[in-house]
Amino acid sequence: MPEPRLVVVGLGPAGIDATPPAALAALDDPDRTIVVRTASHPAAAEIASSRAVTFCDDLYDDAPDLDAVYGAIAERVVGIAATAPAVYAVPGSAHVGERSVAEVRAAAAAAGITFDVIAGGSFLDLVWDRLGLDPLGRGVQVLDGRDLPDPLPLHVPTLITQVDGPLVLSDVAGGLSKVLAGTTPVVVLERLGDADEVVETVELREAARCRPGPRTTLFVDPDPVGWHGLVVTNRRLRRECPWDREQTHHTLVSHLVEEAYETVEALSRLPADAPRGEIDHAGYALVEEELGDLLLQVVFHATLAREAGLFDVEEIAEQIRRKLVRRHPHVFGEVEAEDAATVRANWEELKRHEKGRDSLMDDIPAALPATSKADKLQRRAASAGFDWATLEPVLAKLDEELAELRAATGDEAAALDELGDVLFAVVNVARHLGVDAELALRRANDRFEERFRHLEAAATAAGNRLEDLSLDEMDALWEAAKTELNAGGSVAGAEASRRAE
Repeated sequence: MPEPRLVVVGLGPAGIDATPPAALAALDDPDRTIVVRTASHPAAAEIASSRAVTFCDDLYDDAPDLDAVYGAIAERVVGIAATAPAVYAVPGSAHVGERSVAEVRAAAAAAGITFDVIAGGSFLDLVWDRLGLDPLGRGVQVLDGRDLPDPLPLHVPTLITQVDGPLVLSDVAGGLSKVLAGTTPVVVLERLGDADEVVETVELREAARCRPGPRTTLFVDPDPVGWHGLVVTNRRLRRECPWDREQTHHTLVSHLVEEAYETVEALSRLPADAPRGEIDHAGYALVEEELGDLLLQVVFHATLAREAGLFDVEEIAEQIRRKLVRRHPHVFGEVEAEDAATVRANWEELKRHEKGRDSLMDDIPAALPATSKADKLQRRAASAGFDWATLEPVLAKLDEELAELRAATGDEAAALDELGDVLFAVVNVARHLGVDAELALRRANDRFEERFRHLEAAATAAGNRLEDLSLDEMDALWEAAKTELNAGGSVAGAEASRRAE
């Protein structure tokens, strides 16, 4: 069998004494040109001291991102191998954490250049030894510090590699700090296999002050946190807490409804253009808390279903993920959708086929709040084209319904129907304005409540009982309350302050 034109070798985790003999033989071959990805490795420096070596560090300075770097490396290596036998050497193992190797192999194959790979030892072998850890026994995950997943799962022991610069370390520490306490132990591993290697445990809040190098790795092994931690905690409470053990799907319904309404209330207190515009930090803190309470209800019901042997949180998440993909063919398929209205129409049509509806009005929950149900009915009808294209005819319809309400004065049954038509038309106006009618009414309720409380306080401060004031006097206090509150901040801000107290 002829010698391969290109040999890709792993230099091992440290000095040349850890480089495999087969790799050393290829590196010692005087007929081969040596290309090394980086000089920042002990074995690379030793090789360069005994023969000519082409390094690729300069390509990191000229390329806009790592993808471009690896492409440039592949071009250089294959260009050299096209003219003479060559060796491409990388730190550690050629099969672990070396994206450039995949690029080089693909480019060599495309150019018809024969190649072989001598993997070399990975630094991971030294990591397992220093940590005294069996990666299979504990289910360790190995992540790239330059490309951390988002969200970051920390349900198993986690090794974060390539933390090779202050900015990368800052990003990693910041990502960990979102779900881990500042006192969480972090093992810092540096230059493993060298005489001056470092294996040091620090607290997470101290880790960002370390000085990372090209061979820095972090290890964390916390109790499950975040999403996985919530699921684990709920399951333990179900086993060990007397209250949790007593719950059924039915006993939890009231809690689910309560948490849903509290979440809606918290969301309604955010600025109308959130998340655009100025960030309401206090408001979002409340939203975060309420979303957590609501999420717990979902997890709790999943835990009960799991006990019945039916499904769990992962199946719930996957079921809705598949539904999102299926109902967004304009994103995940070949369907064209240029605007939100087309997306909604496609969604309703797909849903109609999936559920076997006879009518667009089928399966709308009867228990929805009236304004929410009106909005859903209108949106279903609009998905079939039964809707006005502009706001003006919608406002004209509202005027028409108001006139009919005035004409029904004195007839209780007729007034009830006409008032319902007015409210239905108001929801239609809200929909065309892109406003949630339920949220709009909640905010109006909040404004009224706050202004009335202000009115009461003003009357008391003046030594009056509210009931003793004339309507004109109360109206004057009302207008003063509006002016003062409008100048002093939003209802949402005032409510957030009250809650903080």
